[in-house]
Amino acid sequence: MDPEIPVNVVDLGLVYGVNVNPKNNVDIKMTMTTRGCPLHDTLVSDVKRYVSKINGIGNINVEIVWDPPWSIEKMDPVAREKLGFGKPKLRFQIDYEKSQPLREGKIIKQEDGSLILTNGKGQGFMVNDAIVSFWDSCDGTRTINQLTDHFSTKLEMPRQQVEQEVVQLVQQLLEADLLKA
Repeated sequence: MDPEIPVNVVDLGLVYGVNVNPKNNVDIKMTMTTRGCPLHDTLVSDVKRYVSKINGIGNINVEIVWDPPWSIEKMDPVAREKLGFGKPKLRFQIDYEKSQPLREGKIIKQEDGSLILTNGKGQGFMVNDAIVSFWDSCDGTRTINQLTDHFSTKLEMPRQQVEQEVVQLVQQLLEADLLKA
């Protein structure tokens, strides 16, 4: 699953090709939604981890390519519609200065090391360490702006880029009942 969008990397159109040689070594060509993707390493390690679960697989090589560049059109049409691309989608407004998101639910570590956040309805969402770190930082004491500043410093990334990611993640976690505004 993409850590920022609740869709798997295949349906997102990030995987451009897979080649398995006679020794069962796997070469995967994939891309990211943006060149500055802060979760680049996480996605690559997740792909390697999940492919390695297939019996008989040898070495796994993931090559990140930028040509052709990724676009929304590369997404599976069902996933694109699920995310509301191409049509208006009602989203709630968040006051960045006042809203202090509070995490809800719990984290479960699977036997294979993967992480799942579950909400009060028992729904589970596969996540990575970066999302858990963000979710955990939502303790009801920081505003959206303070969370943005914190992660901008922590990730050493421009605030504007981090703000967009923080707002998207807050909205997704709110919609999944994993945060309370």
